This record gives sequence, structure tokens and C-alpha cells, in this order.
Amino acid sequence: MEQAKIGVIGGSGLYEMAELQDRREVDVDTPFGPPSDRFVLGTVRGNRVAFLARHGRGHRILPSELNFRANIYAMKMLGVERILSASAVGSLREDIAPLYVVLPDQFVDRTAGRASTFFGHGLAAHIAFADPVCPDLLDQVYRAASKAGARVMKGGTYLCMECPAFSTRAESNLYRAWGMDVIGMTNLQEAKLSREAEICYVTLALVTDYDCWHDSHESVTVDMIISNLIQNSRNAQTIIVQTIEDMEEQRRCRCGEALKDALITQRDVIPAETAARLKHIVGKYLNGQAG
Repeated sequence: MEQAKIGVIGGSGLYEMAELQDRREVDVDTPFGPPSDRFVLGTVRGNRVAFLARHGRGHRILPSELNFRANIYAMKMLGVERILSASAVGSLREDIAPLYVVLPDQFVDRTAGRASTFFGHGLAAHIAFADPVCPDLLDQVYRAASKAGARVMKGGTYLCMECPAFSTRAESNLYRAWGMDVIGMTNLQEAKLSREAEICYVTLALVTDYDCWHDSHESVTVDMIISNLIQNSRNAQTIIVQTIEDMEEQRRCRCGEALKDALITQRDVIPAETAARLKHIVGKYLNGQAG
């Protein structure tokens, strides 16, 4: 299978990458079912990249319907070591205006019943998740965003809510009281699964509007949000391309060994079927290649 060390997950408004050259589409079958769409593999500034439209082309998949495990596992099968994920979000702070790019370093989960682990079925593992994004990749994206002239905020908390309805005003004000910065519907599960897969992960949270807490919310129109989505898509592509161009070839973070001390189950009782299903994630630990 063709390999790419860099993965890009495009969210609302970012369904393809114009900079992707020598592209070809590939289907990836995973033990967890099909990903959101066919992957587009190509080259960006000399680097091999795997691009996936999170919601499928045409935006046909709701956040709660996403097969997060298939999406991330497919990235792992393709050899991806770093994921740049772009998402539309609402702002929960006055000073984080529409068209800002926020690079969250924390998440709070308010979803219900979503699959957010590869483990179970006879194999228990507990990853460290105190710092849910890769600090090195976060720094690289921040430098790229600054170089690109984006209005960017490094750090902050992304509240991941259930879908498809947006928040009530009471919920929105509650999240503000909690100190949340932006609100979206997808990235918490991606971050968890990427950590389990030992893939570096960073979210580009692209602000389209203030959430319903804001006094000017009634003046926000669909046309305005769509316009912001289009502009955010351009900004995201510029930042992602700059990040890829400046990216160091070798990782220096610890994301690539996230499972080193996380596998709890005694090796000789792990079901063969489970070990086979997760071979791209745990194979090196079960085959004696790592401690």
C-alpha cells in the first residue's frame, strides 16, 4: 500500500487540497469498517500527504455518524505519523472573533456514546492524555500560521459537543462559565484515537461565528457563515501547506511511543483475533520489537 507520513483531515468547507500534486485516490479497508471517503494521496512541497474529507465529499456524514476509528486506523495503515486536522468551530470568547485560527491544546468531551478507543475485546490499554495534542506539532503549526499572517491563538480548550443541533443559550453560557474557548463537534475522538495509534495530532479550529451566547448572534446569517467557511478553508490550506513545507523529517516528540507503557493485558492472554485486528497499532509491542 502506498505510504504517506503526513495526514490531513479536512472539515467543514475543506473537502479537498488544491496544493496536492500527483494525486490519486485510494480505498482503504480497515478492521473497523470504511473511512469517511476515499483517501487522496499526493505530494505537497515534496512531501507525501494523505488527505481525507472528514464528512465525505458533499458533506454527507454527521459528526455522530463518523467512523472515527476507521479514519484514524486507515491513516496508520498508510504510514501517517502526523495529522493536521481542520475544523469549523464557534467562539465562546469575545476576543476570539470569526476568522481566527485557534490551536487548542486541551479538550472537554460532551458527546455521548461515540467509539473513541481501539481497545477492548480482550486487550486493555490506558494512554496518557493529560496533554492531548502533540506539543512539537503544535509549535510547528503556530509558526506556520504566524508566517502566513493568520490571526492565530496558540492554546485553548475545545469543547466537543454532540450533534446535530447547536447549543441552547443556557448551554453556551455554561460552557463560557467553565472557561471553554471554542466549541465544535468532532475533534476529541480524533485526538484520542491518534494518541492510541501513536500519531501526532493537532487541530486547526477555524472560527466561523460566535456561539449563540453573543448579543449579535441574531445578526449572523447562513450566507455570512458560508462566507467565513470559504475564507477559513483558504486560510487553513495556506497554514497546512506552510507547516508541511517547514516540517522536520524526523519526530522528536514522544507521541510515537504512547503505547510503550499503556498495554496492561498479559501478552499470552490477548485473543489472536484482537491482536490481528490491531496489528498496525500494537504489532511492534506484541512481536517483541518494543518493551
